[in-house]
Amino acid sequence: MFRKKNRSNAPQKDFPYWLVAACGIAVFLLFQIATDDIYSQVMATVSRGVGLTVFVTLVGFFLASLLGLLLALASLSGSAFLRQTARFYVEIVRGLPIIVLLLYIAFVGTPLLIAAVNAVLEPLGLDPLRTRDFSLLWRAIIALMIGYSAFIAEVFRAGIQAVDKGQIEAAEALGMNRWLRFRLIIFPQALKTILPPLGNDFVAMIKDSSLVSVLGVADVTQLGKVYAAGSFRYFETYNVVALIYLMMTITLSLALRRFERTKQFQER
Repeated sequence: MFRKKNRSNAPQKDFPYWLVAACGIAVFLLFQIATDDIYSQVMATVSRGVGLTVFVTLVGFFLASLLGLLLALASLSGSAFLRQTARFYVEIVRGLPIIVLLLYIAFVGTPLLIAAVNAVLEPLGLDPLRTRDFSLLWRAIIALMIGYSAFIAEVFRAGIQAVDKGQIEAAEALGMNRWLRFRLIIFPQALKTILPPLGNDFVAMIKDSSLVSVLGVADVTQLGKVYAAGSFRYFETYNVVALIYLMMTITLSLALRRFERTKQFQER
């Protein structure tokens, strides 16, 4: 009689060969940067945009999270008007590519906003605003905020709806108002469900922040594009640009996975 092998339902943990390969490529490129004058010059030029890339990502994601939370609460509101308005916003914005939204906000939405503000300022005798006074950097941040808020709203909505209704009813029975129920009961429990997809959206925004280069914002991608166009060193330049983005995204992804495993271990 042949014995049946014990098969566990738990997923097998493979050795991360992909990470070894990625680290090998990174080490090779870092060695090139340290020893090759062309690579070192590219890195010195392109790395000046890292701070702006991080700024755009952090500010854009923070604003998108706030707006997404408000949209999620509106979609769960008892008011049909708020629910339908939030759903309209989410469905329309999610259907637009980020780059189209970026161009629309920069060259259509901003002039319309400035014109509306001037319509109020001129009767008051105040100096009118000019479209060029609204920096392209903030137009890009607002576009990313609007684009990602629709996706983050769905993350918050799903997390809030995952909370056991019995606990909410118990909080109501204790006399807690809506704000206390949300702050003490709903949001802390929803956060466990929200954090993983929210982390994925943050990593995605790091990559999509490169789209601000179409407006001439001097981030990593834009500086790389300008350097490559002037030196014709496209191979070296975009190797360095890709390395910078991969170092940020892979490092953050691994940190998020470690955090999730730690949280799961603590809950057991």
